[in-house]
Amino acid sequence: MGLMRGGVRHTLLAMATAACAFLASPPPCVAAESMAVIVHPSTPVKDLTMAEVRKIFLGDRQYWTADMPVVLIVRAPVAPERAIVLNRIYRMSESQFKQYWIARIFRAEAPSTPKVVYSNEMVNELVSAIPGAISLVRMDAVAPSVRVVRIDGTLPGEDGYPLR
Repeated sequence: MGLMRGGVRHTLLAMATAACAFLASPPPCVAAESMAVIVHPSTPVKDLTMAEVRKIFLGDRQYWTADMPVVLIVRAPVAPERAIVLNRIYRMSESQFKQYWIARIFRAEAPSTPKVVYSNEMVNELVSAIPGAISLVRMDAVAPSVRVVRIDGTLPGEDGYPLR
C-alpha cells in the first residue's frame, strides 16, 4: 500500500512537472517558426542587436529620433506571439510584464503601456500607419506595408536568427 502511494505520488509529480514545462514554453506551433521584428517604413532603423530590441521593448529607448517616438505594439495575452515576446524579449511572465509596465507608468518613466492588438493583421495595420511603431509577428504574417528589421545581422529564417 505504501509502495503504491509512493508510485502514484511519483507519477503525479512527473505529470505536474511535464505540465509546468509545457505551459512555460512557447506554443509548439510558433516555437519553431521565425518571428519578425517589424517597423514602420519611415523608422530609421534596419538592423538591431538583440540587446537593443530588449531595451526598446522594455521602454528604455523611447525615441528613434528627436521627433519620432518609439510606439510599442504587442499581441494580446492569448496570442502565441505574446508568449514569444514575453519569453525571448522581456524574459518575464504575464504578471511580471503587467507589473513592470504599471511601475514604469507610476514612476513616470513611460507615457503609456504598449498598445495591445488581437491579430497579426491589426499589428501590420498599426505598424504601417504609425511612424515609429515596432512589433513582432510570425514571418509568414508580415505585410508588404511594413519593414522587417535584421536582428544581430540576420533576418528571420537565416542561421543564427535569435527569435525562433
